[in-house]
Amino acid sequence: MRKLKNTWMANRGMIACWLSLLLMLSFSEAQAQDDPEYRLEIGGGLGMTAYQGDFNGSLLKEMQPMAAVVAKYKINPRMAWSAQLGFGKLKGSSKDVDTWYPVLHENPIAFSTSLTSFDVRYEYNFWPFGTGKEYLGARTLTPFFALGAGLAFTGKPSIKGLPAAGTNAEPESVVALQMPIGAGIKYKLRDRLNLTAEWMMHFSGTDKLDGMKDPYGIESSGLFKNTDCYSTLQLSLTYDLWAKCKTCHNDRE
Repeated sequence: MRKLKNTWMANRGMIACWLSLLLMLSFSEAQAQDDPEYRLEIGGGLGMTAYQGDFNGSLLKEMQPMAAVVAKYKINPRMAWSAQLGFGKLKGSSKDVDTWYPVLHENPIAFSTSLTSFDVRYEYNFWPFGTGKEYLGARTLTPFFALGAGLAFTGKPSIKGLPAAGTNAEPESVVALQMPIGAGIKYKLRDRLNLTAEWMMHFSGTDKLDGMKDPYGIESSGLFKNTDCYSTLQLSLTYDLWAKCKTCHNDRE
């Protein structure tokens, strides 16, 4: 009996430590469950946009400032739908391009035009995104990739240099389908404040963003064959809204 009592006394401290640890974990989990999980993000972004097409093959050449309005609906900590309305400018020139255009070799031209774009994207986070308080295992920093679809609107391009005969110059405003695809990094600045850095390539369904169609004079077919593109490099700041109901039985309620 005395031996049993001694064993209990020796293990009492260890048992107390384990009970304290279990209580702390239970309290942490309960605290995490009490913090709200937000469904909506609203904010804006600033960055640069660059034209890629017949008159520019570089990702960084002739970059122009841009701005965007951003809204996101979080499906869960790993996935979200993002809608963006962007405003910018596209510029390019046939001078010093790698591709040799017979009709423009002796008569280079330059263009500039306004750009308005709207797209809806699906975003997938490599890790659950959050503070870790509203969702256990969430991280404040995560890379992500995005894929979507939308529209691009350009004004009538301003073309410098008289286009020679056979260049298929068509300086007119354009409405075209565009498909954004890219990647970025999300960082949780505060409990409800998010910072996102992203790079996106927008593949358009037209060859008229620069006011010139098929400079070689050879007709092509296909949704994205011999068409103009543009890229965006953007930093955006968003604020969390619309707290998820904690008393709901599942995410659909």
